[in-house]
Amino acid sequence: MENNRLVVDAVEDSLDAVQDFVEEKLSTYGCGEKTMFQLRLAVEEIFVNIISYAYHPEIGKAEVFCEVSEDPLSVTIQFLDSGKPFDPLARDEVDLSGTLFREREGGFGIHLVKQTMDDVDYEYKDGKNILTIKKNL
Repeated sequence: MENNRLVVDAVEDSLDAVQDFVEEKLSTYGCGEKTMFQLRLAVEEIFVNIISYAYHPEIGKAEVFCEVSEDPLSVTIQFLDSGKPFDPLARDEVDLSGTLFREREGGFGIHLVKQTMDDVDYEYKDGKNILTIKKNL
């Protein structure tokens, strides 16, 4: 399981390492371009949320687990941090119509994650934020 785990500082400079880690896990499974784009977008959104909300203005660690299951073919990516408790799924649904969408800050990225992933789950356990996404390949 250790080769399915990456630990990095929760800083913008670590985003490429996280993206590369996920892509490496998927490289032998023929992941389509659209699916890979959706996964990259979700990984970026979640990792940037950890940077922005979990530790800010301090710097802490983020753990990323990535596992591919073959029956059915799917990927599960789990993000863990020990920062402030923050449930991005608890926000109200984003109103995509009109001025409120343009004026209200936040929430759109996690909305995209929820729309493009097959399962999104959050829990706070043992002092850790744990956000798990799953995408059928």
